[in-house]
Parts: sequence; structure tokens; C-alpha cells
Amino acid sequence: MTETRTLSLAEIEELSFKALVAAGTSAGNARPLAIATAATEADGVASHGLAYIPIYAEHVQCGKVDGQAVPKLEVPRPGVITVDAATGFAHSAIDKGFDQLIPLARQQGVAALSIRNSYNCGVLGYHTNRLAESGLVGIGFTNAPASIAPSGGYKPVVGTNPFSIAAPGIDGKPTILIDQSASTIAKSEVMKHAREGKPIPVGWALDGEGNPTTDPNVGLKGSMAPSGGYKGVGVALLVEMMAAALTGATLGINASPFSGTAGGPPKTGQFFLAIDPAATAGDAFAGRITELAQAVHAQDGAHLPGDGRTKKRALAQTQGVAVNTATLARIEALLG
Repeated sequence: MTETRTLSLAEIEELSFKALVAAGTSAGNARPLAIATAATEADGVASHGLAYIPIYAEHVQCGKVDGQAVPKLEVPRPGVITVDAATGFAHSAIDKGFDQLIPLARQQGVAALSIRNSYNCGVLGYHTNRLAESGLVGIGFTNAPASIAPSGGYKPVVGTNPFSIAAPGIDGKPTILIDQSASTIAKSEVMKHAREGKPIPVGWALDGEGNPTTDPNVGLKGSMAPSGGYKGVGVALLVEMMAAALTGATLGINASPFSGTAGGPPKTGQFFLAIDPAATAGDAFAGRITELAQAVHAQDGAHLPGDGRTKKRALAQTQGVAVNTATLARIEALLG
């Protein structure tokens, strides 16, 4: 049985912050990532939470990400914001972009944020959720190093490439939050199984010849299984167009891995659309979304995307989060 220790969300944030700073990250870059890490743990997505802090620290120290980077923002056209993350953490670049994206979307009805030369943005739904909390429909895309082979092929050409959409509700919280990768499961989950020496279920990954495998290490050297077969590949290509081609970021086939120390900065990208529903639907949007959600919740056992995270987040606020002690030991070692 895995040994755990319960930490409050504030403790998780502060531990993450201190570890990142100790590794050479500026306070300004460490804080947004630490806040996101605590939120991710609260939502129950442990594979993207504290488990990633030692990896982030390693990547700062080896130069895969610049912990001291200063994102550069430009507004090349009305309604369009671009941020060059300067090979730094995505969270700082996204924060800087959102500061202008949110008021711009409210003013114009819709606005776009393009981010290039970036790094792993963690849980994409965390970012679209913030747009929904601001009363906007948030749509996000982020590309990743190639890990999915095309239909009929065996060599990865696109990443797990998630997309997310969050719809605001009348209570200031998202009514619907879709956040899914193009693969059957996020690659970080396979990496987590590999670290823990656990087999993976059939259908998560493929070996180098395109055959199913239960060995996470074999899967990591092969290909992630696309969700829904060719449809998953289509989603990955869609995200690649939005997050890499439209931003001028590096394609997944040319990006260095988000794990290990090989290669330089991955220089991947993110793309966000923020839409003010009042501009397109007037007063009708909230009612339509509420009716849609109620139609799902009216069925016994039925749930919407994001429901599970919402429930876990509410519990974490009062009960804290049980964290793997082995993970905590690795992080605390960074503090000396």
C-alpha cells in the first residue's frame, strides 16, 4: 500500500514554490506554477501535480527550461495577443497573456492568445477553467513532443495534444469543463506507472511495432494509443495546427521530450480563445448551458466532464490532499 501524508493546499503551493526557487526559478515564474500545482492536486490529477516538481527542477538545472525567462507580450492585431515564452515555463506566459486576453474578450466579444517557445503547461483545463471563472467561454490547445503514430503507421508524429473547453455558469464556476488528450490516457499516467514499476492496462500504449503492451517502459519507447483510433489522431492533428502551426511554435516531431534531460527547450505552444457569451447569445447562454447540464444530471449515475474534479476540489479545500511520501521526499531533497 502506498504511504501518504496529508497536506493542505497552501502547504502544497508553498512546498512547490520553495523547491522551484531552490532549483533556480525566479519567484515570479515559480509562483504561478506552484499555484497551478496545488490546484491540480486538489482536482485529483496527481500525475500532473507534485510528481512533476522534481522534473521541473531537473529541467531548470539542465537548461531544458529557463527558470529566469521573462515572457514578451505583443498585440499584433486588434483581438490578437501573442506571447513569446522565451523557453520559460508556460504558466508565466499564460498569466501574462490572460491579463490582457480577459478584458479584451469582454470588450470585443472574442479574443485570441497565441503562445510560442513554451514548455509543458500542465493541466490544460486549469487554464480554461480560469477563463470560465471570468465569465468567458474558454477554449485551449497545447501541443507536446510526438508520441502518437498516425493511422496505419508506427512512428509517432504528433503528441498527446489535449484540448479543453470550459463554459461559465451562473455561480461563477464552470458548468461544463472538457479537458481531454488525443490519446486514450495522458502520457504522464504511463510515466507515473513506469516510475512506480506498475503495469499499464491494455489499450494505453503500443510497442515499437504498433502492438498493445502492458509494460509502461515499452510503451514510452513506442507510441501512445490514440483515443478512438483514427479519430484520436484527427484530434491530435487539429491541436497541432492550433497550438504549433498557428503560434509558430515547434512541431511535436521536432520538440525535445518533456521527460529526461536530452535535448534543449521543447519550444512547444499553446493557443487560447476567449469568448464572451453575451456577445453571441445575449442573455440566452446561461439558460441553455444550465438546461443542458440538468438534462445530464437528471439521469441516475450520469455526470458531466469536470464533475469529478469539482467534487474533489471542494473536499481538498477542507480536508487537504493525501500525497505520496516518496514524492514528498524527492521534493524535500531539493531544499537541502
